[in-house]
Amino acid sequence: MEHQAQKQNIQKTVGFIVNPIAGMGGAVGLKGTDGKEILQKALFLGAKPVAPSRAEIFLSELKKYNPNIRLMVGAGLMGETEAKNQNFECTVFGETKQSTSNQDTLNAAKQIAEQKVDLLVFCGGDGTARDVLNAVDSRLPVLGVPTGVKMHSAVFGVDPKAAARIALRYLNNHIPLWEAEVMDIDEELFRQGRVSARLHGYLLSPYEPTLIQGAKMASPMTESELRNQAAIAIYITENMEDNVFYVVSAGTTTRTIGDLLDEKKTLLGVDIFVNKKIITKDVNEQQILEIIGDKPAKIIVTPIGGQGFIFGRGNQQISPKVIRKVGKENIIVIATENKMKHLKRLKVDTGDPELDSEFEGTINVVTDYKIEQPIKIE
Repeated sequence: MEHQAQKQNIQKTVGFIVNPIAGMGGAVGLKGTDGKEILQKALFLGAKPVAPSRAEIFLSELKKYNPNIRLMVGAGLMGETEAKNQNFECTVFGETKQSTSNQDTLNAAKQIAEQKVDLLVFCGGDGTARDVLNAVDSRLPVLGVPTGVKMHSAVFGVDPKAAARIALRYLNNHIPLWEAEVMDIDEELFRQGRVSARLHGYLLSPYEPTLIQGAKMASPMTESELRNQAAIAIYITENMEDNVFYVVSAGTTTRTIGDLLDEKKTLLGVDIFVNKKIITKDVNEQQILEIIGDKPAKIIVTPIGGQGFIFGRGNQQISPKVIRKVGKENIIVIATENKMKHLKRLKVDTGDPELDSEFEGTINVVTDYKIEQPIKIE
């Protein structure tokens, strides 16, 4: 077995930092948690911590295959709590705080980098990646465990278990390093429906192409792409059923469905359609659950270009609770032929490993008018 080959008692030291608020804005539809005001709004809307549990999934997988790893961790909820919960011995840096900021991430990363660790692992999103970049630059290898809302950077594993497998392979000298892009977007513009992505630099990171999520790839606005989007939208709208609630995810391809119906769909949010009309825009998890109730519903999603995620990146509002209520059999995946050319498989990272495993297999993707293409989900 692959993992058995990796189970070696090699003494290695890993830095470990958790951004405890990363990802809290996803399910409540805030598209991030940068800044105190947005965090307070997320809490008001009922947001729950996401990063700690995903951090523990990573650590549990790491310990399973190399129990001798030593950890250098951030204090309290920034790594110490999660490490102790998984019975790791650890050295703690920084002060324990109930409320943390990006400055705490910067400070912890700088202090841990001075210890000459073999690998620095952080749990967060693109904002956390930027903080780590500013703290350590290219002084040591860095790996991201995806726990945020925005994850456009190429430094992340596809999920916490994949990140652990990457870490183990690197620590056992099985894979090389590469320069991974650190990207981030302007959250305020993002909430207004505008994507303003910027390259902030590069981090040295373990390179395992099948387990690294890769940088997000934008859809080209060519004439053939637009025609393809329109053909998909025509096919979907022709087959929309009366009195069925359609939970339509973010993306340019899904937005075309709204354009065809003369309905202004939000580009970066999740909207709900009934009888070919939008009844609610930019909904969060709780709103979706309340609106669809026990009524018949379907979910329409499109993969993220270059990454292949259909759930868990940019649409955390469509949570495990929502997916289970709607049913896997009522999920419709759409993608243009050009996007599919660059995707070997699709991925899900809902935050619920049991649900993720239920998606393993093949799903049909609508790629043109009356044309569907089977593709694996891994």
